[in-house]
Amino acid sequence: MYNKITENIIGAAIEVHKALGPGLLESAYQECLLYELKALGYSVRKEVVQPVIYKHKKLDHAYKN
Repeated sequence: MYNKITENIIGAAIEVHKALGPGLLESAYQECLLYELKALGYSVRKEVVQPVIYKHKKLDHAYKN
């Protein structure tokens, strides 16, 4: 199962790169990859905020992945 998911993600990324080529901003590739993954039937979100613990303090909006 994971091999198929990985294959689909890599294939979608290659498709985006082939269509757009190099040199664009990351945000352009991100939007197109989101489109490709949704077209494959995946439920995807972008830039989900993750907390970071810094000096024993939870910082809620410190990291986006």
